[in-house]
Amino acid sequence: MANSFENSMNDVNVISEDLDLLHIEVDTDLTENRPDRENAVCSKNVLRKQRHWERQLTAKKSKRKKERQRRKLNREQSDGDADRPQHTKRVLKAITKERLAEAQSTGPRLCVDLSMTDCMSDKEISRLSGQLRRLYGSNKKASRPFHLFLTDLREDSRLYRECVRMNDGFLNYAMDLMEESCLDLFPSVTIVYLTPDAEQALQSVDPGKVYVLGGLVDESIQKKLSLGRASELSVLTARLPIEEYMIKKNNPKNFHSKILAINQVFDILLTFCDTGSWTEAFRLWFPLGKGYTVDPNTSKSQS
Repeated sequence: MANSFENSMNDVNVISEDLDLLHIEVDTDLTENRPDRENAVCSKNVLRKQRHWERQLTAKKSKRKKERQRRKLNREQSDGDADRPQHTKRVLKAITKERLAEAQSTGPRLCVDLSMTDCMSDKEISRLSGQLRRLYGSNKKASRPFHLFLTDLREDSRLYRECVRMNDGFLNYAMDLMEESCLDLFPSVTIVYLTPDAEQALQSVDPGKVYVLGGLVDESIQKKLSLGRASELSVLTARLPIEEYMIKKNNPKNFHSKILAINQVFDILLTFCDTGSWTEAFRLWFPLGKGYTVDPNTSKSQS
């Protein structure tokens, strides 16, 4: 009887030991395999976040560098006025008003052609309204502003209502709001329509010409819309000399675009008129996200 009891206890102990071994093996597999999988996932997440952070850091550094360059340019432009007394806001406002009034008589002329707004969505109309506000803001700050025209702008249009709603003082802007087209206002031989699809690059800004920007926000990116409009008007076309002064830069999405908002094109034109340098204009105002950078060889040749 005692032997039978001892044998039963031995069997129980053997079974218990076997179970312990199985438990250890299972736990060992879990502890060996699971952390590897978790570490691999964590490593991918960390690397992705790190790459994203590095891209953001690079973009911020470039933005700060551009801002420093803009401030330097503004300081250089204002050096001639350094010895003059500081003006009050009221006086500065009067000076700006006088400068804009003079531009409407003698300044270079630029039209924004708003004939293509009927095919735009409400969201695109709203974005265009904001671009017009920024364009006018840049012209107010310019030392040599343009004489601005908004053409094909009807009072019953969505864009007109949106501009009045979104842009404070829109109806008092120092620009000409016209229902007529640019072709109704100026001889066709004086008009140069700026479009990214033109073959001829713009080399200089001729005060005897009238430059036209296509007032278009197209989120679907239909090609050659502004070129088609210029063909309808039978006028000369030109593009910003991006190919001549800039080169493509590597980016993760391999994205490169020469299509700019109208206020961005205008800022480039203003800076070129002030400095006579396309390199400087592109360096200051060409958006980083478009996948282009100023050609260093061109920069050296202009310096």
